[in-house]
Amino acid sequence: MEKLKIGHKYQIHSYKHNGQIYKAWDEATLLNFDFKTGVLVFANNCTTVTEKDGHKWSTKEPAILFFFLHKWYNIIGQYKGRGICYYCNMASPIIIEDNTIKYIDYDLDVKVFPNGSFKVIDKNEYNYHKKKFNYPKEIDYIIKKQLNDLIKEIRNKDKYFNNNEIEKWVKYYLFLQNKK
Repeated sequence: MEKLKIGHKYQIHSYKHNGQIYKAWDEATLLNFDFKTGVLVFANNCTTVTEKDGHKWSTKEPAILFFFLHKWYNIIGQYKGRGICYYCNMASPIIIEDNTIKYIDYDLDVKVFPNGSFKVIDKNEYNYHKKKFNYPKEIDYIIKKQLNDLIKEIRNKDKYFNNNEIEKWVKYYLFLQNKK
């Protein structure tokens, strides 16, 4: 993995199992990394997202992104006006190369609402791509097990689903932005 630098901006590339790029985010600022636990914390705000068909749109609020070196999901805490929402992607552990965070998106997502309720979404998309891309049984097993682990973290309001933690990271991100 390349040398990481706090405050440095990285791109994010999400791929599908067949290796084709799915989405790209223009930037995410590195806030923290802990190789002992395998957690990297990034933030972005009003960043441009490019879809696989070339369509572009911009995020509307600050977001804290938790990427993992050993977990098969990532977590995005979105700092919305009505409260903090979380969007979790079932995805391969990340790699970082060429100043870019890269992972394979495995379709299943979990939306967590400000009141703590959540919903697993895109099950049909997962089943479609599982057949289309011929996901190995090992990948299917890992995704389902990691989804159960993620749901436990959500129900327990573990560290990554703690609103105070998100607010702390947003303040730090804004501090870094104002320093420049």
